[in-house]
Amino acid sequence: MKAAIVCDWLVTYAGAERVLEQILKIYPEADLFCLVDFVPEKERGFLHGKNPKTTFLQTFPGAKKRYRSYLPLMPLAIEQLDVSGYDLVISSSHCVAKGIMTGPDQVHISYVHSPVRYAWDLQHQYLQEAGMTKGLKSWIARLILHYIRMWDYRTANGVDYFIGNSQFIARRIKKVYGREADVIYPPVNIDNFSLWTKKEDYYLTASRMVPYKKMRLIVEAFNQMPDKKLIVIGAGPEYEKTKAIAGKNVTMMGFQPFGVLKEKMQHARAFVFAAEEDFGITPVEAQACGTPVIAYGKGGSLETVRGQDKDNPTGIFFNEQTVESICDAVKRFEDLKTKILPEDCRKHAEEFSEERFRDEFKNFVESKL
Repeated sequence: MKAAIVCDWLVTYAGAERVLEQILKIYPEADLFCLVDFVPEKERGFLHGKNPKTTFLQTFPGAKKRYRSYLPLMPLAIEQLDVSGYDLVISSSHCVAKGIMTGPDQVHISYVHSPVRYAWDLQHQYLQEAGMTKGLKSWIARLILHYIRMWDYRTANGVDYFIGNSQFIARRIKKVYGREADVIYPPVNIDNFSLWTKKEDYYLTASRMVPYKKMRLIVEAFNQMPDKKLIVIGAGPEYEKTKAIAGKNVTMMGFQPFGVLKEKMQHARAFVFAAEEDFGITPVEAQACGTPVIAYGKGGSLETVRGQDKDNPTGIFFNEQTVESICDAVKRFEDLKTKILPEDCRKHAEEFSEERFRDEFKNFVESKL
């Protein structure tokens, strides 16, 4: 059986690339396709020697740094990739990869990280964060996103079987495409993290410093709790603005190598996570270190963190993305009569291992063939 694997773009090694890495381990003989490939040579290990077939966008001016600017052309580009000679087509999609064209004698299985976020229910948030709520640019963007929605809905018919990366995304797939989706949680390399039971008196948050991650909100909350220490790891466009408001109890460390992140994650009293994520790998990594999680109770966090209402809890939730809600959650965490055990956190994290992902994914594909 000839297999083709299709992803959106290859520019770094993040969550979607971790999924791709494990799929390539399952199907080492498969051919790889994507819109553009700009992964530096020293970071290409996760591709296992694959040189993907790319589209015309690869040679467009400034594509290496501004590939997202070519969003209006991405549906056309993905349709130009010829996978007609393959029996099995697997797409790993958070943008347009699921729109790859297949025939009636091919099986197309799409692992969806999310339907195009900024085209569907998050459109208004995207336009606001991009500063495009008014004016000509705003209307052009809205027109493009309208076109993307129509194309995205139509191409869902070309997928034989959907897999969502969480129950949250499975519900979004049902809402957007009207299709049922099985759920296979993404792989987390928990072996890179080890259990540490001796916690220190500080809280940790770590992420890319972009608006939807709500890192600034966490800092604002700890500014209201000067007796509690917070360490912030991460870099991005929000870093300087966040650093400017940080109180004396907040340590802004910027980008840090993995060794530093791991150490801080192991020793932290708890990990604070305020984003609404489709899945959210970082909270699982924190739990792999035996560190409890204080998380926003919406999206994937409800599936990756075991709350106080369950046996062997691994964290607690706050219900609103506000300073008051985070402060209340920290207080509730410190007032817990039954402490959250590091061993329970680690055991729960092991449910999201890479080996588990490979087994579930391979069994799913074989059952559909």
